[in-house]
Amino acid sequence: MSERGHAIRPARFAQPEHTVIVGTGVAGATAALTLRNEGYRGRITLVGADPEAPYRRPPLSKEVLRGTVKSERIRLKPDAFWSENAIELRTGTSVTALDTDAATAALADGTVLGYRNLVLATGGSPRRLREAAGVPGVHHLRSLRSATALAAALAGRDPVTVIGAGLVGLEIAASARALGCDVSVLEAADRPMSRVLPAWLADPLNTLHWDRGVEIHTGVTVVRIEHHTRRGGYTVSASDGRTWTAATVVAAVGTVPETSLAEAAGLLVSDGIVVDEYGRTSASGVFAAGDAANLPDTLHGGRHRGEHWNEAMEQGAAVAKTIAGTLTPYPRLPWSWSDQHGVTIQVCGRPDLGTEHEVRGDPEARDASVVFRRLGRVVGVVAMNRPAEFRALRQLALAATQPSSTS
Repeated sequence: MSERGHAIRPARFAQPEHTVIVGTGVAGATAALTLRNEGYRGRITLVGADPEAPYRRPPLSKEVLRGTVKSERIRLKPDAFWSENAIELRTGTSVTALDTDAATAALADGTVLGYRNLVLATGGSPRRLREAAGVPGVHHLRSLRSATALAAALAGRDPVTVIGAGLVGLEIAASARALGCDVSVLEAADRPMSRVLPAWLADPLNTLHWDRGVEIHTGVTVVRIEHHTRRGGYTVSASDGRTWTAATVVAAVGTVPETSLAEAAGLLVSDGIVVDEYGRTSASGVFAAGDAANLPDTLHGGRHRGEHWNEAMEQGAAVAKTIAGTLTPYPRLPWSWSDQHGVTIQVCGRPDLGTEHEVRGDPEARDASVVFRRLGRVVGVVAMNRPAEFRALRQLALAATQPSSTS
């Protein structure tokens, strides 16, 4: 039995030393890079439906939307790098089926790849609003292609309505405002970034956006999105009767893990592909990393599925080290960052679990760091415009994740 309580089949030895990585996002790309850095000499194939070579996604909601960076500048590596390091990069095609008994992956182009190890780094897709079903032209931001389309829409500097005041929604709002658009943000919760910030830290962020001309409306339940074919534009209606009109509507309400391939292959799936702390799935030789992976929270109990760049990158690296022969658990401390109107917000750990906190600086001025503790142990850190201090405090939080720590 595995550590999760279901059977793991014995390892196969019929296949040559070949690792197939499904997904060219940061989890998959990092897995490939780490394998080579760890001295892995087997064949590596990196497969992704995205037609672009691996690129950094954080700039999509910022520099790409504002037109301050060209697409080639966000590449993870120069195009020649992959072949120079014997990583077979196959973009613009997808894996359509897995046979975990035969250890093969079938591609949309008809190729069938045998593997010794396979990494599912399939990521996620934007969560779709039911109210947007059948409404043409509602934007979602996930890929370079979608960012390019949204950038073209924002270039007209017409009014924009963003649905969702999470990290991505607020970054889109800040970028649209920087371009000169009138921007309204609609959020169902009682505050922006409600999943990661307590109310007293979200308030200064809310004020920042209003001061820069972005209207954030909280407690909004969207019930209808209408597209006006003749005159153009949209009307978004709330359950309390309020309406917002805009030339562009963006839905930024989170992601859904891409698990269809894993499900069809019979892997254990529950809000993501279920893995143990080393990224191993319920099938021998098959791992998962990134937004699609649902992993155990070894610090606080339960399970966790991350949706942040850093988590995906660190998970990809950990899985690769395990495949290369060094059993490496996933990092135990998630962290993320956001840039909004020139203010950098960084978060690590689980601030929501803190029962006490220590503030340094002035949150109202967006120049502060906050350490959250529970029973004396550091469980999370938030910093605003204090990157150097955040790095030091993150190390403090990392130390607190060690079993012998008394921090």
